[in-house]
Amino acid sequence: MNVLLKIQGLAKSFTLHTQGGVRIQALAHLDLEVSAGDCLALVGSSGAGKSSLLRCLTGNYLPDGGSIRVRHDDDWIELVGAKPQTVLELRRGTIGYVSQFLRVIPRIPTLDLVIEPAVAGGAERPEAEARARRLLQHLNLPERLWSLAPATFSGGEQQRVNIARAFAHPYPLLLLDEPTASLDAENCKAVIDLIEDARRKGAAIVGIFHDAETRSAVATREISLVEGKAAA
Repeated sequence: MNVLLKIQGLAKSFTLHTQGGVRIQALAHLDLEVSAGDCLALVGSSGAGKSSLLRCLTGNYLPDGGSIRVRHDDDWIELVGAKPQTVLELRRGTIGYVSQFLRVIPRIPTLDLVIEPAVAGGAERPEAEARARRLLQHLNLPERLWSLAPATFSGGEQQRVNIARAFAHPYPLLLLDEPTASLDAENCKAVIDLIEDARRKGAAIVGIFHDAETRSAVATREISLVEGKAAA
């Protein structure tokens, strides 16, 4: 089994300074592994720690303790406490992320936004552009929008741009935070196809899928979080 992600004893808490310093434990001594070809669905109620876990895995949150080890090329990289340059290197070539919101530089055309991750990952521009065009077509984003910046797009259109960016490069590890939110049934199916294709090609995937039908279609296994712990 080709393990690509190892998490041991992961803990993360937040201090609410505006509420008298109340401390919230988001993750508590979490252990798990994810292998190539695996799609792990995180389930649990709101506040269980699902999104906090994904943000720790992207390097956006610094855990209080524990270890996150990511397979990068032929080495294991410790993400907890990693230098910013190391985190950026992992994001360029190893870790792809679909957040619930599209955060990009204003005024950059959609096609260029989708091309950028592939070029950053080492692809030549013509190859990256061809891939971007196929993804935008697959995700049913009209070609008339490709030359426009997505700031004025609908929520569903922006989400499809977000998804296209995450699949523009063959990231070994994909983190998906409700990727089908705001999408209709047709576009939801298009995203499911992309997830399944990436998994078959060996990506390790960790995702939050609140839509039970989508979760059933893509997940190879599930882990239930309760107050930041894996439920027995």
